[in-house]
Amino acid sequence: MTQGDAVAATRSSPRPWEREPLAYVVASLRGVGQVDLQPALLTGAFILAGLWAAGWKVGLFATLGTLVSTAAAYALDVDRGSIALGLQGFSGCLTGIALVVFLGNHVATYLLAVVGCILCTVLTAALTHVTRPYGLTALTAPFCLVSGAMVLGAPSFGRIWHGGSPVASATSGDTGVTWSDLWHAFFTNVSQVFLVGEWYVGLIMLVGLAFAGARVVVAAALGSIVGIVVAWALGAPTALIAEGIYGYNAVLVAIAVGAVFLANTAWNIGYALFGAGVSTGLTAAVTSLFEPFHGHTFTWPFILTTWTLTAAVPLLPRLRPADG
Repeated sequence: MTQGDAVAATRSSPRPWEREPLAYVVASLRGVGQVDLQPALLTGAFILAGLWAAGWKVGLFATLGTLVSTAAAYALDVDRGSIALGLQGFSGCLTGIALVVFLGNHVATYLLAVVGCILCTVLTAALTHVTRPYGLTALTAPFCLVSGAMVLGAPSFGRIWHGGSPVASATSGDTGVTWSDLWHAFFTNVSQVFLVGEWYVGLIMLVGLAFAGARVVVAAALGSIVGIVVAWALGAPTALIAEGIYGYNAVLVAIAVGAVFLANTAWNIGYALFGAGVSTGLTAAVTSLFEPFHGHTFTWPFILTTWTLTAAVPLLPRLRPADG
């Protein structure tokens, strides 16, 4: 079961084991994997290991964010099945990472992370309620809304803003691509889903995705390749292609549409890869849209592309939703 099952989730009374600390830890670990729409325990474990390999700050805030969001879901009596699948933790995971990346490791960042991750749980419920009639899920929209607002507003508060990380410019640079650029991009497209630009982190995460099944890891790999090809064809700067800036949304779209929400058919796979290419172009558009007011693209291209593609499926007879 994945995020696609959230639409049909029903409330159930918690079993005794669901009240135990171990269930909380397992749900949180699955929440890390659910960033890539996968609840497999080993997938979450490998991804979290990759985040700690990227640096203790990233690993710590990813862990803190997931734990806080999951705990907030328990406290607010959210459906236990949803919590157990990790569906309440993944936006908190990304929010924790985003705050430490853009605001730095300060006391205020920890406080913002706690508040932001609780907000993620509330927004997840709100957006799930709003999107459910259309057969959609919230995806990572709670993360984008909470992190976007906090990072954008941070410079106005002296006790919060400490300079942060610079925003990469996507407007200039060499467009020639070397073999080194290509293989770095292949892996960093995976790691940049978590705002991490180290290729070895992407490799660790791909290993984790393999534990979710061959279909998932193949979708991620194909999405990464499509992201590279489309970015290069459009003339994106080589440095940003190699850093995974243009390809991470393509990876997410390929997984979501090609391995989660739609059935495993040739038409659906082609549709997913088409969406991966579209999200790559949309990444540049969203970045340019946010640039004048120093906003951040995050995973908005993935969200908008996936919502559009999945909402259209009922009126496209060649395509078939996943069973269940």
